Amino acid sequence: MNSSAVDSMVLRDVHTLSNAAYIDMQHLDLDIAVDMAKKQIAGSAVWRIHNKTKAMELVLDTYDLTIDSVVVDGKTVVFRLDPRIQFLGSALHIPIGPATKLVKVIYKTGEEARALQWLSPEQTHDKGQPFFYTQSESIYARSWIPCADGPGIRFTYNARVTVPTGLMALMSAENQTERSDSGVYHFKMNTPIPAYLMALAVGDITFKSIDERTGVYAEPGMIDKARWEFENVGKMVNNAEQLYGHYRWGRYDVIVLPPGFPIGGMENPRLTFCTPTIIAGDRSLVSLIAHELAHSWSGNLVTNATWDDFWLNEGFTNYFERRIMEQMMGYSYSDMLWELGYQDLVAEVKSLGANSKDTWLKLDLKGRDPDDGLTDISYEKGAHFLKLIEVNAGRDRFDKFLKRYFSDHAFKTITTEAFLTYLDTGLVKDDTVLRKKLNINEWVYGPGIPANCPRAGQERFAKVDDARDQFLNDVPPAELATSNWTTHEWMHFLRGMPPALSANQVKSLDMAFKFTNAGNSEIADSWFIMSVRANYTFAYPVMESFLSTVGRRKFLEPLYGEMMKTPRCVEMGKSLYERFRKNYHPLAQESLDKLIYSK
Repeated sequence: MNSSAVDSMVLRDVHTLSNAAYIDMQHLDLDIAVDMAKKQIAGSAVWRIHNKTKAMELVLDTYDLTIDSVVVDGKTVVFRLDPRIQFLGSALHIPIGPATKLVKVIYKTGEEARALQWLSPEQTHDKGQPFFYTQSESIYARSWIPCADGPGIRFTYNARVTVPTGLMALMSAENQTERSDSGVYHFKMNTPIPAYLMALAVGDITFKSIDERTGVYAEPGMIDKARWEFENVGKMVNNAEQLYGHYRWGRYDVIVLPPGFPIGGMENPRLTFCTPTIIAGDRSLVSLIAHELAHSWSGNLVTNATWDDFWLNEGFTNYFERRIMEQMMGYSYSDMLWELGYQDLVAEVKSLGANSKDTWLKLDLKGRDPDDGLTDISYEKGAHFLKLIEVNAGRDRFDKFLKRYFSDHAFKTITTEAFLTYLDTGLVKDDTVLRKKLNINEWVYGPGIPANCPRAGQERFAKVDDARDQFLNDVPPAELATSNWTTHEWMHFLRGMPPALSANQVKSLDMAFKFTNAGNSEIADSWFIMSVRANYTFAYPVMESFLSTVGRRKFLEPLYGEMMKTPRCVEMGKSLYERFRKNYHPLAQESLDKLIYSK
């Protein structure tokens, strides 16, 4: 892709205040100290730039950063920090010359840094040491690094990170597996990445190897469980390579974070950050790791140019994840993942409105928080669109196209429009029958779920539907044929229940299947929602414990949401949230504050 094409993509990114369209952000040298007591990062960011347009200033994104000084090519300069703009933060204006090469910003983070979560020892798994981690997607890297914060802007980086002695630091880069006696850690990322993939974690962390290029980091009290759960991660990498080409990032490791992590996983290069809620004890939820691994191709290797093109990251990744799981577990297993995803898509469209422009694949997020676009539309409508192409073009033909797509666009960014052109020239071509079957414009630039949306096979879920019908027709739960069910079958079983179950019906299910104390977060969340609806108070103490430890928005928002729309539970929901709010990440707090305090 030529530079003018990249420039035009950056120019259309309405979520960066930077002028990276005119100045190449080539490399970052980061030198920071993490103060766990002050809950602050302080240090310097040195940018090596190429001033290709001879611009007279460099503009960087910041959010709640205190800028102490700026040095340009060895000389201190007078900078300007604009007033904060909602969602976007403050533009940092730095005077430069046509030949400027190095810009150093000395800074520290603020109390409102949206990327950062500082955990007390009591908020960790082991309860012994404080813990800290970042979550930079979508535009939150600017709250801990002054940068050009857009997905279409790539750079390499080195980092020197100083942390309290006895703690370990890890980044989205080359990591060591042993603690540093000095508390100083050095990192390298020689492959260019966008700012949203900058990541840092600090805590009481240890490491166990899985195979020669994969391993897991976790708190000492969690490491054995995590290592067992992720036994097949190395095989996942091998399966992914068989599908779409060589894994280009060296190692693939996973860190299990404390419970407050707000999302399932984050695909930080070389080191996936993940929630402990997938540690189910039976390896039943590790498709999430397949998802984050798939991002090593779709997202990290080939990146959406702007957040309006988010489906190019997540739709491709959901599709790829299910292909990995199909190879490892078989068609009937991946069919369950597809069907649960379809259910999520239906629910999302209902929530947003069938005619909402937010249900287009190509989004329009101008003037809005880009997180508004992080919905199941990008994930599920995007994945089902790709599934439609596979079904109609043929799997072999589509796989060759995708493998070529990842190779041709490696370490580059792409817009929706550029992808559609590539699809047209590389796959559809003169095939008018295929073009008509795909109905591309309706999928990309139209609302809702198109009529030609593919559906997965129902081999295993048909049996679940039959068992549910039997229960609703008064067959005792213990007599249902459930002995070989996976987590996904139980999820489908519970999701399909009518909302008006009685407390006695819910109790009978609990007596037979011990849902209240299941320990599986996916099942638990659905179960607690049912318990709220039915006023099954027996489950409430365990639900309270669940809300006190789990920080994943996927679980918190539906459960608190159910309490907020159930009159007798509104006060309980508010009370629980006020007690546990401090345990949740700032991003989770933002969305939950709207949900809870609007009542």
